[in-house]
This record gives sequence, C-alpha cells and structure tokens, in this order.
Amino acid sequence: MARARQERAEITRQAILDGAATAFDATGFGGTSLSDVAQQAGVTKGALYFHFASKEALARALVDEQFQSTDLIAGELMPGVQTVIDMGHRLAHGLRTDVRLRAGIRLVVEFGSFVDPDPTPYNSWISIVRDCLAPAQGRGDLFPEINVTDLATFVCGSFTGLQLTSYVRTGRDDLHERVTDMFRYLLPGIVPAERLAGFQAAGSPKCRAELGLPSLDDDRPAEHEQGREPGREQELVPKHTD
Repeated sequence: MARARQERAEITRQAILDGAATAFDATGFGGTSLSDVAQQAGVTKGALYFHFASKEALARALVDEQFQSTDLIAGELMPGVQTVIDMGHRLAHGLRTDVRLRAGIRLVVEFGSFVDPDPTPYNSWISIVRDCLAPAQGRGDLFPEINVTDLATFVCGSFTGLQLTSYVRTGRDDLHERVTDMFRYLLPGIVPAERLAGFQAAGSPKCRAELGLPSLDDDRPAEHEQGREPGREQELVPKHTD
C-alpha cells in the first residue's frame, strides 16, 4: 500500500511539473501564478503545495532537470569536440519537442535577467562543455594555446543567443541549421586543419539518427524548405572565393 501511495504521489508530482512547464513556457515566471499551474496540472492547490513549497521551488526543479542531459556525456568513453556539437543538437531538438526543457531554458534566461541574476545554470553548462573540451585538447583536437574555459563560455553564450534568435524569427524551426552554422564557422578557428575532417558540424550520424534527423547522405530535398542549398550542412569549413 505504501508503494502504491508513493507511485501516485510521483504521478502527481510529474503532472505538476508538466503543468508548470506549460504555464512557464507560455507566460514566463512573472506571468504565471500557482493557480495557473494547478489548473494546467489538473490538481488542487493543496496537492501542489504538498510537493512544492513555492513557485520558485517549481521553477528550480524545471531548471535542474536540464542537467540530466549530462547522463549522455557520462556514457561517452572519450568526450570531446563532437560530444559538444552533438549536445548542441540534442538541446536544439529538446527545445523544439520537450516543453519541460523549453520552460527550463526560458527560466534560466529570465533568472539571468533579474536585478540579482543567478549565474549557477550558466556556470554548470560551461563546466560540462569545458570537461568535454579539456581531454580533446589533450588529444590534439584543439589548438594548444586555446583556453578551454573561455571557449566553453563562448560556446554556451553563442548557443543561448542562437536559440533566442531562432525562437523569435522562426519559432525555432531553423535551430538545427543555426547550430550547424555556429560550429561550421567555429571549428576552423579552434581545430587544427588536419583534424577538421573528423568532426561533423551537423551532428554525428548516431546523434542524427537518435533525433530523427535526415542522414547527411540523404538526398531528400528537406533543406530547400529552409531556403538552404542541398548538402550545406555537411560543410565544415566555409568556402572562400578570390
């Protein structure tokens, strides 16, 4: 019986988080009340307060969920540059398909804009990226003079700006293309020329298959829908003309 109660409690908790994510995604932290969350979740306020003491606690739970993505990194035998690229595409996919991730990212941006901003989520992401880049530099996949903490900070800041711009311009419909562009233009400045061919700015085949993205060898004209030339995602280094 105790186990059944625990299972019901967890179902209710997840319903509350789903309702909170839907509300925060739609109207942000300031525009959402606990009544809105309870209505979205289909629970009473009493049930809501049993699991979360405040709106801030709800928001923090959604923000903290983002870092469950590190489980993917933990499974990497040799985390490195491609791990960071794939992480960017996994986040792009999540922002398009997962309301809880979307709400968490929105809350991070909003909290970072307050009078007393909280840098903790940004610092956590920077640490995750840095921990992938440091061993890559040791293997010779990054130029030795690069400060990997600075590079990780740049990557996280760039992704934040890209996803916001993509949201405003296209509702994030072009986010995978923008992430591909970011890495395609970044890689030649951080990776030695003889190592460039080993990295795919559009995501590794394994990552793309898991996310349901077209294979890089796929001839379907999906790229035309975004006004892109076929095969553009595959280019790592911009082509220059004299």
